[in-house]
Amino acid sequence: MSPVTDINGDGAHLLVVDDDTRLRDLLRRFLSERGYVVTAVPDAAEARAHLAVMDFDLLVVDVMMPGEDGFSLTRGIRETSDVPVLMLTARDEADDRITGLSGGADDYLTKPFDPRELLLRINAILRRRPRPVVEDAPRQVRFGEFLFDLERQELTCNDDPVYLTTAEQDLLQALARQAGEAVSRDTLAEVLGIDGGARAIDVQMTRLRKKIEADPRQPRYLLTVRGTGYTLRPG
Repeated sequence: MSPVTDINGDGAHLLVVDDDTRLRDLLRRFLSERGYVVTAVPDAAEARAHLAVMDFDLLVVDVMMPGEDGFSLTRGIRETSDVPVLMLTARDEADDRITGLSGGADDYLTKPFDPRELLLRINAILRRRPRPVVEDAPRQVRFGEFLFDLERQELTCNDDPVYLTTAEQDLLQALARQAGEAVSRDTLAEVLGIDGGARAIDVQMTRLRKKIEADPRQPRYLLTVRGTGYTLRPG
């Protein structure tokens, strides 16, 4: 196995922002298989929503997107955060690279690219900016009055603990790791290691909604994605 594919992300959380669905899915799979936790969104608005409620170790941001472009998003992020940003663009022009880097990007990669090169660049950035180990500050996801601690698998509502079974903890963690994204029933069944497939996941979701949703029949946070599975809506 080559040195590139041996690299392990060690659980670093990446946010990929790109309107190309095919590339977004490819990067999510490729980077997840190499040890990263990956959240992928299609535009700057979704990125801002996730940044408001979650901490990330590095952002991979496309320049050309509908609505707000990657340059503007990066400049906005730099007003409040020093999270590393690696920009992607289909244009290999010096002015674009200068604009991106002067706007706060840490690196710049031109499309099309080899995912292995992206992996190397991500690791190089993270090595230059080691993540602090803070025992009392685990990664968390907030939705409404609820706060879920991904490392401890603990759910609270206005600081009061909410009891979850082991299966409910695993289900919520799987959704929280990809908050805002659809997770298939098959993937959830595999993560939970339960028999019964889609039907078993639906049963677990019904039970979890009863503990979180004011009206489980019209959920606000644990949403059904028709034809796919479920998603956790943060915020």
